[in-house]
Amino acid sequence: MRNFFLFLIITFFTTQAFASIKDSIIENLKNTKNFTFSFEQNLNGKVENGNCVIEYPKKIFCKYNLKNNKILVSNGRSLVIKTSSNFYLYPIEKTPLNLILNKNYILRKMINSNNIIIENKIVSFNFTEDENEINIFFDKKTFDLIGWQTIDIFQNLNTTYLNSINKNQALKKNLFKLPTRE
Repeated sequence: MRNFFLFLIITFFTTQAFASIKDSIIENLKNTKNFTFSFEQNLNGKVENGNCVIEYPKKIFCKYNLKNNKILVSNGRSLVIKTSSNFYLYPIEKTPLNLILNKNYILRKMINSNNIIIENKIVSFNFTEDENEINIFFDKKTFDLIGWQTIDIFQNLNTTYLNSINKNQALKKNLFKLPTRE
């Protein structure tokens, strides 16, 4: 009987700690309008890095540290990936970024989710939408978004880690203007 009460007490405090961390992450995300960061991205074993700016909803600008001058830009409707030799234009709703850059979607999923994993330094939420599996990572201390992992409809594994995060900065007016083919 004593072990049963001990189990109930541990379960209660663990549940309260999870709820507190989850609520803090949700509140922090609600208060984030934009953020800048450096990143490391691993797409099926190919590692790239650079710097990005995200502005909600669905806007992103990334400049990769590559010789081919790769950039990725979304204006909220379309996504362009441009290098010195290639140009790709996609409707954003056809990409996992459509969900990752949609703060209201993430908040709704987090609020209704029991799919939370809390580890030493990272809190992870797992969602499945259409044919995309998405894991969103948050820092356990700062409650900031620190990365994501997606498995797309082609079974490509893409893991992105964020660092040097600065929130709610003044941004350039035309930062999310889509580049054109040259």
